[in-house]
Amino acid sequence: MFSASTPPPGPLEKVFQYIDLHQDEFVQTLKEWVAVESDSVQPAPRLRRELLRMVGLAADRLRGLGARVASVDAGFQQLPDSQTLPVPPILLAELGSDPKKPTVCYYGHLDVQPARQEDGWLTDPYTLTEVDGKLYGRGTTDNKGPVLAWINAVSAFKALDEDLPVNIKFLIEGMEEAGSLALEELVRKEKSGFFSSVDCIVISDNLWISQRKPALIYGTRGNSYFTVEVKCRDQDFHSGTFGGILNEPMADLVALLGSLVDASGRILVPGIYEHVAPVTEEEKRVYADIDLDVEEYRNSSQVKRFLFDTKVKQHLEYIFSKRNSSNQMTVSMALGLHPWIANISDRQYLAAKRAIRTVFGTEPDMIRDGSTIPIAKILQDTTQKSVIMLPLGAVDDGEHSQNEKINRWNYIEGSKLFAAFFLEMAKLHSSW
Repeated sequence: MFSASTPPPGPLEKVFQYIDLHQDEFVQTLKEWVAVESDSVQPAPRLRRELLRMVGLAADRLRGLGARVASVDAGFQQLPDSQTLPVPPILLAELGSDPKKPTVCYYGHLDVQPARQEDGWLTDPYTLTEVDGKLYGRGTTDNKGPVLAWINAVSAFKALDEDLPVNIKFLIEGMEEAGSLALEELVRKEKSGFFSSVDCIVISDNLWISQRKPALIYGTRGNSYFTVEVKCRDQDFHSGTFGGILNEPMADLVALLGSLVDASGRILVPGIYEHVAPVTEEEKRVYADIDLDVEEYRNSSQVKRFLFDTKVKQHLEYIFSKRNSSNQMTVSMALGLHPWIANISDRQYLAAKRAIRTVFGTEPDMIRDGSTIPIAKILQDTTQKSVIMLPLGAVDDGEHSQNEKINRWNYIEGSKLFAAFFLEMAKLHSSW
């Protein structure tokens, strides 16, 4: 639908040409990174060694750009079985400290979700495979590809001996998929240090809602994970001996879970929608401009249909009490993460819109995202710096899924997008 527009004359044109001419090298580097099985989810010593190797590769790459790199020790992870595993160090890198330039910090992660070919991958998940312009491999879109796209943009300026329009900082971790161990503590510690000179923080860990039209994300909805347990006794019962003469815990559990939502997906917990902020008129106007093809979105998700074409604990206790069951029920909150929202009037959003127009020749979809990405709110609240989510991946990239990919077009044009973003941030900084 959209193609890259002709870049303006000057340094940016040279940078774009460089990125085009060296795209095979950039793909080769992504192949090398994908080959590292940096799975942070499975607590295996071999995989932790792979994570450490991945962080080392990234640190070497950043030093090759001329960045000052600090590898911050993140300690150890204590597992329930008493096993202790090292947490990969967190990278803090800096490139440039010109007080006349804005300072942009990029957050990214190097770890991935587990992947095995026998789980449904058409190719080896740790061997980057290109088919029809699609680069398949675990971590291509989440998040090794976007991290490298940012590095590609910086490297293009450096290779051409062009002055970087902004000061660059990197915050790179290796445990995002496992809860970002030690990261929040480091952010708090570095609020008055590493982050003190930062003007904005960029995260590129999401997807567009289209296959070809870029998007900017200005909000995430957070999440609430609850565990519900129904217990009869500590030992199993023989179904033939006891079936039919006691309350079956599974029947209680099915009834409890079935009481939470109706067939249309509406949450049935009384009063819960009273805590949901209404959509503003400004948001309605923004949403009206979103180029969402529901059929394309459904097809890319590989589901037959969506539900729409356009206080959990008290509720469960009430439903359980109505069943008059002899079993015991417990509800516990496993995880709760707050939503995040940004001000789309901030200059980094204006700079990103201008960069998208330069590279893709269109206005971006302005969307909120269903992903949590808790680091966004942690960074914004702790450092008091503005955060922007600037995704590169298409809607059908399949992050966390089998056959994860990033399109070569998205990867290369995304590298140009970051380069254009540097320039636009510099222009706004000088005129602000």
